[in-house]
Amino acid sequence: MTAEHQRLAVNATKAVPLAQWGPYLSERQWGTVREDYSNNGDAWHYFPFEHAHCRSYIWGEDGLAGISDFFGNLCFGISLWNGQDNILKERLFGLGNPQGNHGEDVKELYYYLDNLPTHYYMEFLYKYPQQAFPYEQLREENKKRSKQDPEYEILDTGVFNDNRYFDVKITYAKESAQDMFIRIDVTNRYSQAADLSLLPTLWFYNRWEQGAFRQKPCISYINKNSVKAEHERLGDYYFYFQNPDKLLFTENETNTEKVTGAPNKSIFVKDAFNDAIIEGKNVNELTARKAGTKVSPVYQLKINAGATKTVYCRLSSKQIDAPFARGFKDVFKVRKQEADEFYAAILPKGTDSEKANIQRQALAGILWSKQYYHFDVEEWLTQSDGITPVSASKMSGRNNDWKHLKNQDIIMMPDKWEYPWYAAWDLGFQCISMAVVDPTFAKHQLQLIMREWYMKPDGQLPAYEWNFSDVNPPVQAWAAMQIYHIEKKQTGKGDIQFLKKVFHKLLLNFTWWINRKDVNGNNIFEGGFLGLDNIGVFNRSFHFPGEMQLEQADGTSWMGIYALDMMDMAVEIALEDRSFEDMATKFFEHFVLIAESLNEHGLWNEEDRFFYDVLCVTGADPVPLRIQSVVGITPLYAVSTISKKAMDLLTDFKKRVTWFENYRKKNALFWPNEERSQDGEILLSLVPKDRLIDMLQRLLNEEEFLSEGGIRALSKYHDQHPYSVTVDGNIYSIRYDPGDSTSDMFGGNSNWRGPVWMPINFLIIQSIRRYGEFYGDSLKVEYPTGSGQHLNLEQVANELSLRVVNLFEKNEEGARTLYGDYSWFYKQPGNEELVMFYEYFHGDSGRGLGASHQTGWTALVAELISEIGERKETISDRSTAVPDKILE
Repeated sequence: MTAEHQRLAVNATKAVPLAQWGPYLSERQWGTVREDYSNNGDAWHYFPFEHAHCRSYIWGEDGLAGISDFFGNLCFGISLWNGQDNILKERLFGLGNPQGNHGEDVKELYYYLDNLPTHYYMEFLYKYPQQAFPYEQLREENKKRSKQDPEYEILDTGVFNDNRYFDVKITYAKESAQDMFIRIDVTNRYSQAADLSLLPTLWFYNRWEQGAFRQKPCISYINKNSVKAEHERLGDYYFYFQNPDKLLFTENETNTEKVTGAPNKSIFVKDAFNDAIIEGKNVNELTARKAGTKVSPVYQLKINAGATKTVYCRLSSKQIDAPFARGFKDVFKVRKQEADEFYAAILPKGTDSEKANIQRQALAGILWSKQYYHFDVEEWLTQSDGITPVSASKMSGRNNDWKHLKNQDIIMMPDKWEYPWYAAWDLGFQCISMAVVDPTFAKHQLQLIMREWYMKPDGQLPAYEWNFSDVNPPVQAWAAMQIYHIEKKQTGKGDIQFLKKVFHKLLLNFTWWINRKDVNGNNIFEGGFLGLDNIGVFNRSFHFPGEMQLEQADGTSWMGIYALDMMDMAVEIALEDRSFEDMATKFFEHFVLIAESLNEHGLWNEEDRFFYDVLCVTGADPVPLRIQSVVGITPLYAVSTISKKAMDLLTDFKKRVTWFENYRKKNALFWPNEERSQDGEILLSLVPKDRLIDMLQRLLNEEEFLSEGGIRALSKYHDQHPYSVTVDGNIYSIRYDPGDSTSDMFGGNSNWRGPVWMPINFLIIQSIRRYGEFYGDSLKVEYPTGSGQHLNLEQVANELSLRVVNLFEKNEEGARTLYGDYSWFYKQPGNEELVMFYEYFHGDSGRGLGASHQTGWTALVAELISEIGERKETISDRSTAVPDKILE
């Protein structure tokens, strides 16, 4: 075991398998629902970026490259000033949803370089312009642009031209669990010397104004190189720092004069450091003060061209006489080496350096995505933030029926700036990537969202804070089985207790779906947009007036997938605990009934050989919405196998399955795709084999779904063949739209009408591989369609994986596809190995779009790389038809 594995083993014995200190500080607390106490639910305007530096938060804190304890009590982050800006750079800047031509968008350059599950070693890189940060330029230019225009990014502004910027690299290395060294390296990338003010800042989360403490916490002066932080719950901590030019103290409290116009009680307010550094205001008072709830040593650095200056700090629960004793820098070397050993142990041997770099940064991003998340909906609805009085309208507004929801946990965020709140189906995908590095925490996260302070009493899972009642695809059972098998592969033993705990909670959620989303009781399900935003010709969450209903191919398929995954889980558990055997039967039979509805009740279009949503209007023929999108591909995800061993051991299950099959076939009733191999393995899927082949013909066609970077969310067929439908006198249209969204639907900040999305590509690849493992060379398809090359389905899955991974890899010119027109910046010395993980990718060019740090699910590329590495040695044994590039 590596040193990190040993630490993880200790963590696994805890009730919450988590290090006390980690990257738990949010990157954006402003503009969130939690901080919105307005009467109209306009979170972006109620708490805008302009207030973030001078107004205290209620539900958390945010900062730049920061850390905190797991209750967010004590926070550390860095602040910077280039001598030009009108505010300190204390947090990442971005546009609110109403400001961007494609919705909210962070406008900064930052990178998660490294991290360990216990956070004993972490690296973060921030690129800070030496010219004035172009806040207004970014706002105004994006306002001018239409939905048809690309976003105006920070690299378009020119502030990074000629390398006129600083690289600010923050490295954390723990001496022990409550003792952390911090190294801040500032490199001048410009050709001339430049000045920078650096403020390593320590502060307390302001809970005292809400009456949470008997005693207000305090950070007090010890000497010119240290302070003491006292907190009634956290205990005492000591912050050590090298000789500063100044030491400033203030309070983490709102500057009411700036926010509301009311006079301040004192000059010691949240943004006092900002005014002191930039305007020279109250400097003597701040340096004379010897206590507060926010403190910062100030370093005035002059850095020569190409040079680096380093500042060290230390945060420890111990009082240490010589915190920077000789040899202290070795801790960084030791922890870095431990990180190297950890990743060498968990990632496939022989993975080339390019793929290994992508993997490690993807997994680092997942680990950096952990965030302290605090939200008590009942308290939020009924109390004031001290600025706006309690509004009766809130009691009938957003999330008013989620009063039971009381979250205060460390949770993986989809993106800590653009999505600084958990999302149910994002979290399922995140847990798969997390399982590669820390399966215990992955299991904990998946179970957490099903706990009684998250799940509604009726079994509904919360979607995300903008609307907890929205419905995300039910991927939790699938994710649980993925995590189970990843850990079993690592340790040789599966965690049956984990499956049991998850199974019990998912029974409640499955029942909620049955009761709430199958209106007619015919096993055809709704669900609304199901996380796919604007993929429909109209908003699929909108309920048309009158007797009109949308029967969804993906909603029905997801329930078939859900039933099959629950059956798989029950079978796995029943092999050790026979009391679960009849639950396997229950979900098998439910799967059959859903498969019948999907295939026999109008969702399959025989003419197009594709699945569609169907609009049903009383007194009229059903209208299939003939949109070729991943909605119709979703049935492919439902595929599983049952081993002969399981069938032989689970005699009651086998007996019932056999009876059910005989009964249905005898009475000419539908039976799903069910085939048996020579060794007795049974394949089950929603899609019959002939339909599977027809769907793959579309899926693997480069003129339809298949792009250079993977599977598009909407077929390119609709570029020349847009689709329209008239509903209630209104015309709704959709066409292939490969880049940023040109629709305002769901805020207009993401687009499912043509781009490549990682989660659906991952699901498609896993499903095709499952088919391929069963069929082997007995089933080959043309890949790509029309090429004349025929591959078995495992080979197809490998090829699709390579296409997705290729988005991230450097080509012969040193450019990564995902950077598009910005490749010039990432070819420059020092930037070549930096990788971002975008929310989705342009359906034609492969350029990264949407959130730039969406390791919430784009980190799945790490698992695809692992699978490529694991199969290298076995691919050539399966068939001589494998293209050479798979074996490279």
